Amino acid sequence: MSLKLYGYWRSSATYRVRIALNIKGLDYEYVPVHLVKEGGEQHQDAYSQLNPAHLVPTLVDEDRDIILNQSMAIIEYLDERYPQTPRLLPSHTLDRARVRTVALDLACDIQPLANLRVLNKLADDFAVDQEGKAAWARHWITLGFEALETRLKNTAGDYCFGFDVTLADVALVPQVYNALRFGVDMSKYPLIDKVYQNCSALTPFKLAAPENQPDAQ
Repeated sequence: MSLKLYGYWRSSATYRVRIALNIKGLDYEYVPVHLVKEGGEQHQDAYSQLNPAHLVPTLVDEDRDIILNQSMAIIEYLDERYPQTPRLLPSHTLDRARVRTVALDLACDIQPLANLRVLNKLADDFAVDQEGKAAWARHWITLGFEALETRLKNTAGDYCFGFDVTLADVALVPQVYNALRFGVDMSKYPLIDKVYQNCSALTPFKLAAPENQPDAQ
């Protein structure tokens, strides 16, 4: 098996890559990296050699002797390396840019603000308790979802862009999973919730769900 995915069951970024691998029907070996146990396995020397940023995921393509980190770069690499499988980015330049816009809104502007290391920093340096951390996450997710709900009014069908699953949907589902964890009221975002429900009914998304991973707790 040439592809190895190092990740954590509840990591949004890892979740995205699992979805993409499943949609494209690619076999891969999943290697858990526990982000909390023993101070975080992502900080150990063996993993640091794969990802000096001490983050997940990491994809190793042994056939090509390639190591990639950032989830969005990994997914685009897979999309280009395996063009005979379902494509996650449209062929038209403008459509591709629009899909990337939504995906990057989610992956770059919303998700990182409630990442584990950010929440830990709030607790360690500013004495923020669990409810305070949840309120912080809800604030940024809500702000992002308000904009995303408006965007989707112009593009959504069954999925973010019409009736084909794209990179935008791959990014959306893990972020809604996070929103639900932190108590965001999804009834305020009917289009986002509709896309989430439609995607969650698809087998590649089900198989990628955090609770279905071997390291789930």
